[in-house]
Amino acid sequence: MELGNEIDRQVNAKVIALYKKAQRLEHTGIIAIIPTFRALFVQFDPERVRPEALQERLLSMLDDLDYEDAPGRRWTLPACYGEEFGPDLAEIARQTGLSANEVRETHAGAHYFVYMIGFLPGYAYMGDVPEAIRVPRRENPRTRLPRGSVAVAGQVTSIYPLESPGGWSLIARTPVPMFDPAADMPVLLAPGDLVAFEPVSPSEFAAIERDIASGAYTVQAEGAS
Repeated sequence: MELGNEIDRQVNAKVIALYKKAQRLEHTGIIAIIPTFRALFVQFDPERVRPEALQERLLSMLDDLDYEDAPGRRWTLPACYGEEFGPDLAEIARQTGLSANEVRETHAGAHYFVYMIGFLPGYAYMGDVPEAIRVPRRENPRTRLPRGSVAVAGQVTSIYPLESPGGWSLIARTPVPMFDPAADMPVLLAPGDLVAFEPVSPSEFAAIERDIASGAYTVQAEGAS
């Protein structure tokens, strides 16, 4: 179900509202419901539910859809910028005409709305990156990026939850896991959440990483989802 054709907070708020409402459907034939930037994807078994009946039910939800552009949980994630943690920071500075420190402060000074989860488990597409530091995707994608890499491309920023290939510019890295299959809630972030980054030094990054491994450090969200 497509509700718009661009990355827009109001469109996404409508998608999330429809997503939450559709989750209450009692059709046993529904396999998965997935919200995206501008659309809701519904996977179903046509042998267990008639497509026409499901479509009619979903369309009827749009008539009295109550939605607002309001974030869910609020997260503050530690991130180490530049050098080995954000190897493209200097290039972003060159492309934007800013200093490396200005790029760092601009990225860390914004709050990012989680539009959707996709590509990898726990990979959150977040916006909106301030205009001053928007850069396009890299011409030559990397074949391997470290887990926790914070990347930017256009108006979107994200965190790679697993080691993987990627074509976005790396600006920082966070030690906080975005995806843990052994956890009660394997995926940390959810559509509608609001995320801020708190710059930390390499030594602070290493300390947090050790504390996470020992169970002495957990990141907590504010607010309800």
